[in-house]
Amino acid sequence: MALNIEVLGPQRHQVGESPLWSVAEQALYWVDIDACRLWRWDAASGRIEHWSTPERLACIALRTEGGLIGGLETQLAALLPQPGGELQTLPLASVTHPQPGMRFNDGRADRDGRFWAGTMVRNMALASPAGQLYRWDSHGLSAPLMDGFITPNGLAFSADGRMMYISDSHPSVQAIWRYRLDADGLPRGGRELFVDMTQHPGRPDGAAIDVDGCYWICGNDAGQVHRFRPDGKLDRSIALPISKPSMCSFGGPQLDQLFVASITPAKPAPGFDASLDGAVLVLSPGTQGLAERPCSAPVA
Repeated sequence: MALNIEVLGPQRHQVGESPLWSVAEQALYWVDIDACRLWRWDAASGRIEHWSTPERLACIALRTEGGLIGGLETQLAALLPQPGGELQTLPLASVTHPQPGMRFNDGRADRDGRFWAGTMVRNMALASPAGQLYRWDSHGLSAPLMDGFITPNGLAFSADGRMMYISDSHPSVQAIWRYRLDADGLPRGGRELFVDMTQHPGRPDGAAIDVDGCYWICGNDAGQVHRFRPDGKLDRSIALPISKPSMCSFGGPQLDQLFVASITPAKPAPGFDASLDGAVLVLSPGTQGLAERPCSAPVA
């Protein structure tokens, strides 16, 4: 499916990730993980600004108290962007990883404002299943709720909050699962294979849910975004001019724009526009998304 695709600004990123639309601010936030930067685009003025982070910042969510909550290398922290490029970073919880060289990766708030984030070994070539999934809620940071991930990705939650989606994008796995959540929002029962991504172009990276309950996921390395129906059937695929889309998120005044962050590959991929590698793309896919729920993340 071919659509008009726009580029959000001239900046290019090493590892662009976690686009996040703030309805209250009418602004988009996102991160460049390896550059240790947080970015923001104001829709009204068109202004783009950024802040440096003390560690690699991989995932973000809105915070009810103002600012953001972010998953870095060794901690979750409240992030308070200030004028002039200063970023206040207020620790919320530290994490002891099971092995060296790890960081947080994909993360997202659920429908009740609890922040979920997975961890990974930065060197994907090691294929280490040391990744774990945590949740931040009113009780603080949980113990790991799941483990065994190499590269956890694709976190998303159904509109009614009863289903959680998660993937492992490592080339040796490439699967998307879903879990039913109980009244406390915790996974109960075994995981269900939602999509075997070895049967579709691209590795499963970041994802979003639309108003129809369909699951949108970036096909990393294949330059596509796929939409899967709630029954796991492929509904459509959108070709992009870049090879490594990393995460998508709905935003805009009507929540009908799809923002797609991307990664700059180690070398340009044939058949794609290398000048757009690492860009944030914007398209209108003909449906709407769901507003992101802010998290309560008070600082002690």
